[in-house]
Amino acid sequence: MGFDKATLMIDGKPLWQRQLATLRATQPGELLISGRPDGPYSGEGVPIIVDDVPDAGPLGGLATLLHIAKHPLVLVLAIDLPDMTAEWLARLVQIGSAIPVRDRQLEPLAAFYPKAAAPIAERLLAKGQRSMRNFAHELFYRGLAKPLTLSGADSALFRNLNTPEDVTNGSRDE
Repeated sequence: MGFDKATLMIDGKPLWQRQLATLRATQPGELLISGRPDGPYSGEGVPIIVDDVPDAGPLGGLATLLHIAKHPLVLVLAIDLPDMTAEWLARLVQIGSAIPVRDRQLEPLAAFYPKAAAPIAERLLAKGQRSMRNFAHELFYRGLAKPLTLSGADSALFRNLNTPEDVTNGSRDE
């Protein structure tokens, strides 16, 4: 996009504030942010974790979080899913280690991962493989996570902001 998506304004709030509020509403046992220490979310009283493997995308951040998390399961929420709700995430937590599937496509950035998957993520990164989808498929194969097929209503929660057009087409701040 050419700028930090965390600062995108949706309904008068930057995305990072919306996502942090959504996560806090799930009442997690531990809350961590994977990102830059000087990001807009600094100063929120939440530990900011820098990726052990820099420039490795979401898998790099997840690998680091899985390694340091205190809890056996880690809930992940990407910054660019503005329609996600705490209620849906709480339902996901009840299911356990699961990765949503929408229209036969994995949605690995609003998912619940086992800490036991850390070595798999680290191995993939060491081989230069950064794909979250490949990581998810390996977890399915090893029985560490299960696919969760989304209903039509739940699919709408996974609107993703990747391009300026996505923001314009779905923005509520015009």
